[in-house]
Amino acid sequence: MADFGHELWFGAFLTPDAAGHHRIVRQAVLADEIGLDIIGIQDHPYLPAFLDTWTLLSTLAGRTERVRLFPDVVNLPLRPPAVLARAAASLDILSGGRVELGLGSGAFWDGIAAMGGPRRSPGEAVDALEEAIAVLRALWTPGDEGVRLDGRHYWLEGARPGPFPPHPIGLWLGAYKRRMLELTGRLGDGWVPSSGYAAPGELGAMSATLDAAAERAGRDPAGIRRVYNIEGRFSGAAGRGFLDGPPALWAEQLTELALRHGMSVFVLAVDDDRDLKVFAEEVAPAVREAVSRERARGPREDAGGPIEVAGAAPARAVLDEATRPRLPKRDIAALPRRQQANGRRLVLIHDHLRQELAQIRDALEQVAAGRSDAAALRSMINELTLRQNYWTLGTFCASYCRLLTTHHTIEDEHMFPMLAAAQESLAPVVARLEQEHEVIAGVLTELDAALVAMIEDPDRLDGVREQVDLLSDVLLSHLRYEEEELVEPIARLDLDI
Repeated sequence: MADFGHELWFGAFLTPDAAGHHRIVRQAVLADEIGLDIIGIQDHPYLPAFLDTWTLLSTLAGRTERVRLFPDVVNLPLRPPAVLARAAASLDILSGGRVELGLGSGAFWDGIAAMGGPRRSPGEAVDALEEAIAVLRALWTPGDEGVRLDGRHYWLEGARPGPFPPHPIGLWLGAYKRRMLELTGRLGDGWVPSSGYAAPGELGAMSATLDAAAERAGRDPAGIRRVYNIEGRFSGAAGRGFLDGPPALWAEQLTELALRHGMSVFVLAVDDDRDLKVFAEEVAPAVREAVSRERARGPREDAGGPIEVAGAAPARAVLDEATRPRLPKRDIAALPRRQQANGRRLVLIHDHLRQELAQIRDALEQVAAGRSDAAALRSMINELTLRQNYWTLGTFCASYCRLLTTHHTIEDEHMFPMLAAAQESLAPVVARLEQEHEVIAGVLTELDAALVAMIEDPDRLDGVREQVDLLSDVLLSHLRYEEEELVEPIARLDLDI
């Protein structure tokens, strides 16, 4: 757990939305022009709303001059490693040595199987990735003889190596659990976690597992690049969590990650030109300057101490919007009015939740102004739909009112399964919405605890305000996502919700 002295890179994680293909190319060119170092593109071949990652990377390579490119990360079960080796080497040649290769063992197995790919257990997926690494490196190593490898998942029977990349392509592994972290330590050139799945406070334990595996394999952990996919919000004042505030706060938190965990590549999930520019022109230079200054001072005395990132939010309170599955959008206006109205019923239900959330915020301000009392606020929240509809498949509140119980049952037990059964491609969206219900459940639990604390000590009102702000951000984002992905399918499939 230390700074490994790598050159710092800053990059953009661009969503390969087919409907926004002009924006993606424009932002990649912008990233190249304003001095960002790398562009990452997620790889979900089973999502028809997404452009093919490798085709997109090739296009971006032709439109840019200096920025590095990498799949973040490749869905290995749908990309045979022997073909991937030739594709990556070819793009590295054509781009002038600007390609790195992020590798993932696989996820969303229903989608993979639907595309004709294998359905693997977690153990099989790790074993397959290890075999794939051997294939990739064998085909990038010059030799006169054909390569023969005998694996359970991948093998070569005399394939000739080549073409050869003009620079050593890094194999960066997306890893979170022990076996994947150990594989990264033994064989990987880089490690790629994402803040939505590995919060800053979790990086220390993961790094320790990775470093120990590297040392057992006789490798120097410093040789493994640490790549962090991040998301955040630029605002005028410091907010509640990680990367929530002005650029100076971002710079402080990323500097800490570089110096304590050796993170040296920060890839920001971004779809806004302004945020891209702020990240490149304000955050990146500040981090580089701060890290350079600290390196000049020598090793930090607290390098081995506890890992605490200022303002870090609990992982459950983070919605990684950049990784949400998206489907192609169809025009609901083309449907009969009756069907349109059926789909938009979901919006009416959500509007009720939004209205009650606004009531909570108004009541909070009344408490702050002395026009009410904390106990009344808590009582009101317990009576509201928002408080009772706890979004966790029905285990929290036995006192649901009839309307909310009906809504909960329809969505979690009826509507979601019905949608997934009627249109298989909706399954990843439904699964993601169910996961986000759990996040919202955790936020509501923390809000309730903050209210209890405020009743005991009125001076703790700010804690309640922070939790209400968090609830607003998370819930409103979730409702928008659900409406964007489900209103049209509900209408088109003519489902009774």
